[in-house]
Amino acid sequence: MARRQIFSSNTATLLTMAGAAIGLGNVWRFPYMMGSYGGSAFLFVFLIFMLIFAVPAITGEWALGRETRSGAVGSFAKAVGPIWGRIIGYLLIFGVLVANSYYLIVIANVVFSSFFSVVYGFSDETIPAYKELLSDGATQYSIAASLLLLALFVVYRGLNKGIEKVSKIFVPFFFVIMVSLISAVFSIDGAMAHAAEFLKPDFTRLTFKSIFAAMGQAFFSVGLGGTYILIYGSYMRSEASLVKGAIFTGVSDTSAALLAALFVIPTILVFGLDLASGPQLIFVTLPHLFNQMPFGQIVGSFFLLAFSLVAYLSAIGAIEVIVGGVSDDFDKHKLTRNRVVVLFGCIELLLMIPTAFKPELIATLDLFFGSGLQVLGSCMALLALTWGLGRKKTLMQIFGRDDGIVPRFFFFWLQWVIPAALILVLIGYVYDMVNGG
Repeated sequence: MARRQIFSSNTATLLTMAGAAIGLGNVWRFPYMMGSYGGSAFLFVFLIFMLIFAVPAITGEWALGRETRSGAVGSFAKAVGPIWGRIIGYLLIFGVLVANSYYLIVIANVVFSSFFSVVYGFSDETIPAYKELLSDGATQYSIAASLLLLALFVVYRGLNKGIEKVSKIFVPFFFVIMVSLISAVFSIDGAMAHAAEFLKPDFTRLTFKSIFAAMGQAFFSVGLGGTYILIYGSYMRSEASLVKGAIFTGVSDTSAALLAALFVIPTILVFGLDLASGPQLIFVTLPHLFNQMPFGQIVGSFFLLAFSLVAYLSAIGAIEVIVGGVSDDFDKHKLTRNRVVVLFGCIELLLMIPTAFKPELIATLDLFFGSGLQVLGSCMALLALTWGLGRKKTLMQIFGRDDGIVPRFFFFWLQWVIPAALILVLIGYVYDMVNGG
């Protein structure tokens, strides 16, 4: 087999991880979650869970990947055993394969919205045509297929010549654009006052459901699941600090979510639109927003373009999970990396068809393959690390030593507390599925 890919530098590592973590969960999901579950009080709880749960879990998944130098299949096989480990690994890869099939359709919706905004803009005259084309399955499938082929080419180019290069361009561009847009938004009369009022935490609005939602968002936001984080961990340099990298990833991810919220929320409040419109916020509420606000076509186009780029990076990460994970099992099936790229590209093209023409399937599929399997995968990754590989290997990867109060407490946190929190989130999602929540 070919020599394993390794990140070319710490900067490349951090930007690639930021690109993999930032995606639909931040720019699309986070603003409407804040609007629906308690505003800045939700944000406060989310930040706590990001610090005490998500960031340590990132170090755990990275440690598993770097210790085994494998993706999902190889890592679980080495930590759990060749039979059950491979079953778990392929189950998680299958989940990513299915999730990415409908994720690409949503990204196609965003890319189409960006194109429409640039060419036509959103107005009372153009919005009906926008909605009609947005719901046209053939149009959205064609865009998604094109995005898939571009992503496959990036993955085919490899870690250093493909994924790193794209991440180094897209991630800084996203942050520059978002900071610029927020400056423009705050120049609108009343935007600053609305933002300040919204950001005053009212903890009386917090319910158990909103606290639970904040915990789930913290896990989902950074891409935990025994797949994305794990595969990139296998490419990390031996001398790279997992703790510093995890903190940077958590900060980058949270910053992206806050920038999106600071752009979306004040403008929606200024123009009196519905902040709690849920998942339809981007595709229903924002076109009307860009129709009303000054220079709406320019602002909307840049926002949607920046959104498209970071969402696309997550799709590239998903394909790398599949290609890298399956390629690691070369001894069993004799499939080279390039052949895996072609094979699973064809499979993905077929899997995208149902959700392109019946987008209502996405919510149902995401409950299982996105939310449910992602939580289960992260839980299994931490258990495989702490119980399978053991304390010494875990702490040597994370701290470079296996003694001391802090490392041992951290190991206890990874072994018991975070898996328990993940199981709680999983139970909550199962409860929502059963009760139609």
